[in-house]
Formats: sequence, C-alpha cells, structure tokens
Amino acid sequence: MNNQLTPEIIVGIIAAYFALLMVISYFTGKKADNTDFFVAGRQSPWYLVAFGMVGASLSGVTFISVPGWVEASQFSYMQMVFGYLLGYLVIATVLMPMYYRMNLTSIYTYLEERFGVSSYKTGAGFFLLSRTVQASFRLYLVAIVLQQFVMNAFGIPFWGTILITIFLIWIYTFQGGIKTIVVTDTLQTFCMLAAVTLTLIAIGGKLDLSFGDILTTVNESQYGQTFFFEGGWSDPKNFFKQFLAGASIAIVMTGLDQDMMQKNLSCKNIGDAQKNMFWFSVILVFANLLFLTLGVLLYSYANQVGIDIPEKRDLLYPTIALQHLSPTIGIVFILGLIAAAYSSADSALTALTTSFCVDFLGFEKSDAPEEEKKQTRFKVHIGFSFLLFLVILVFWFINDESVIAALFKVAGYTYGPLLGLYAFGFYTKRTLIDSYAPYVCIAAPVLTYIINANSELLLFGYQFGFELLILNGLLTFLGLWGISYAEMTEAK
Repeated sequence: MNNQLTPEIIVGIIAAYFALLMVISYFTGKKADNTDFFVAGRQSPWYLVAFGMVGASLSGVTFISVPGWVEASQFSYMQMVFGYLLGYLVIATVLMPMYYRMNLTSIYTYLEERFGVSSYKTGAGFFLLSRTVQASFRLYLVAIVLQQFVMNAFGIPFWGTILITIFLIWIYTFQGGIKTIVVTDTLQTFCMLAAVTLTLIAIGGKLDLSFGDILTTVNESQYGQTFFFEGGWSDPKNFFKQFLAGASIAIVMTGLDQDMMQKNLSCKNIGDAQKNMFWFSVILVFANLLFLTLGVLLYSYANQVGIDIPEKRDLLYPTIALQHLSPTIGIVFILGLIAAAYSSADSALTALTTSFCVDFLGFEKSDAPEEEKKQTRFKVHIGFSFLLFLVILVFWFINDESVIAALFKVAGYTYGPLLGLYAFGFYTKRTLIDSYAPYVCIAAPVLTYIINANSELLLFGYQFGFELLILNGLLTFLGLWGISYAEMTEAK
C-alpha cells in the first residue's frame, strides 16, 4: 500500500462516498411508493438513464478484469463490443417499442400474454438465476480487492467484507428503488470513467507519453490486435464468432434483462428511451476502448519498472494504482472501484426485488393495501440481499479463472432460454403447450453443456467461445417448436 494511502484513509473515503449516496437516497426516496420503486413514476430524464446505464453495463468486472484481460485476449474484446451495437439496435427498434406498447413493469409479463403462465414464470425464473449469479460475480470481484488492500489491515474476514458491501447497497436502495438508482448510477458512472482517465494520464506521464504516443504504444504493442480472421471458426477469438456473440449477449443481458430494461422503462416515452439507448451505445464503445488502452499501459508500465505481474490478472490494476502511483490516483481508483461495483449491484438488487414481487407475488394483480405491499417488498429486498451474500461465498470457494470470462460463460447457459423464448414469440405465430415450456428451457442448457464439452470430437475440432449463448438459444427455440402447434390466435 502507498505509505500515504493507509487503510484508514481508504475507509474514510468510502464512508464519505456512501454518505453522499445516502443524501441522494433520502431526497429521491421521500414519499416513494411502489411505482416509484419499480419504474420511478416513468419520469426519468433519458440523458441520466443513458449515462447511468454505462456504469451498470460496465460494472466492477469491466473496471478491473478488462485491463487485466488484455494480456490473454489483446483488443479482441472490441469485436464483441461492436457486436453489442447490433444488439442494441434490435433492442431499440424491436423490444422497447413492444415493452412501451404493453406498458410493462416487468418485461417478462410479455411471456404470459404470448404463451401462458408456465412460460412466464420460467422466463422470470431464469432472469432471477442469471442476475443473481451476475451480481454476485461482480460484487465478489470488488470484495477481493477490498479484502486484500483494506480489510485485512483491520482483521475483518472475507465474509465480513461481503456483508458490509451488501448492507451498504441495501441501505440506500430499499426506500427509493429505481428512482434513487437513476441518479446514483449517473454519479457512479462519472466516478468510474474519471478514475480510468486519470490513471491513464498518470501512467502516460510516468512513461513520458503524449496522447499520440499512447495510441502508438497501443498500436505497436503485442496486445494491440483487434480483429482476428486468420484462425477460422476453431479460434475462440474469431471475429464473426465474437461479433455474433456480442450481439446476442447485448440482446439478452440488456434487452431481455429486467435490471437494464427497468431503467429504460422509467423514461417518459418510447422516444426518450430510444434516445437513451443510442447515446448509451456510443458512450459504451469509447468507454471499453478506454479500459483496454489502460490495460496495455498497465502491462507496459509493469514491464518497464519491474513490477511483478499478479498471478490473478484481475489484481493488476489495483496493485499498480494503490502501490506504485500517487496517493491521488489511489484515492481516485478506490472511488472508481466502489462506483463500478455499486452502479451494477444496486440496480440488480432492485431488479431482483421488482421481478419477484411482480412476477411471482403478483403485485400488479393484487388488491392488497399499498402499505402491505411495501412491507412485503421490504422483506423481499432483504431476502435477495442475503442470497447474494451466500452466492458470493460459494464463488469465493470455487472460482479459478478471470471473472469476466466466467461471467459470460455462465450467461451463455442462463440467458439462452430467455433468448429462445423471446425469439420464438416474436418470429413465429405458433402456440406452445405452455406446461411443457419449463422442461424445454431446462433441457436446452444441459444439452448445450454436453455439446460444448464434446465439441472438438463432435464438430471436427470446433471450440465454442461466447457464442455458446447462440447455441443455447437455438436449442431452446427448436425445443419450443417441438411442443407447439400452428393453430393460434394472433401474437400480441
């Protein structure tokens, strides 16, 4: 640790940051009802939603893992980012107009109207599973950094670090929900991008590089290759595989994800929501370029001054920021790290609560008094907080790879059934035997796993990358076709 940046000072910085979040929560959460909690009264300014969604999309995973991932993957990650743009176009022109036309609070109620209750519960259930795992991965990554560089100095065990982390999220979201998060995510996105930019400037100064020199360094480095066509379909970094995987990941992890769509649904109208999606896409491309460029400079700086590269590459950025740069950069890094973690985790906790209350407890169909619903929502919020705590502990014991790779691998299995369900609903007019849908949606990921494990033998040496999600969605689609029939009323 930098001698001037003690654990006590870091704790003070975190405390001050959360004091600011509490102030925001107080003013945005006053007199908030369930509508404010779920969709902010549909009055959110689109520009705040757009900027805040960048932080929620990037999260602590991108903040730490992407710079460390450069060594193994170079700039190939940008191939997926370009694929995201295609996915966001589909979201803005196909999914969001439907969500607004149906005036949805939970996006999974579409499945009930299109197919029936079993499909609806299945889709919502896969979201709860997917988002719980994702949020846990993201908080885990931040927790291990805080543990190593801060909490160990106070003798706090890892489980205590997790507990504190989740409690802080819960305390500023339980009242205002999405109404609070639209504002706090904007602040947190700013802190995250400011941290990366200032770190880039600091390392560039240490290496005596101008802006043009930084671009030249990236271009000439062993990590600078962006497009990969030579290896063919057997190469996990193949452009077409990553581009298509990026498009499908964007559709399911943004367009079919209650967490990300809940912010869009809080905008006043579809026009504002589409403007939000356009500007969010543009900012996200440049933000990812920023993170990858930082990764190249981190490795260049470490090699030049003789810093040992951590075995866990996710710890490269925190190691250099906290131990080898100025205290100012260390402070900025801590703020960026906390902002990155909480900009995704806070909205995830709110979205999990929303989905469970609407999709499984039937809030929108219930005649129960508002105060009773509010108390139930409060208990659900606590329940999901505790669930995240347990899942992070499990991940602490089993994880042995880069978190970002693990995140997308899990997404391939858990989001695939959602992709298949919505694709079948939009692009066919067939009616499902609704009660069979859960079996198809469980069988598809299992079959995907078996195919992936034996792909080299079955598919002449082919190895799946992140496009595993497409395979899972396709298997779900085919399975749904097998339990459907042509005589149906017009799709809604």
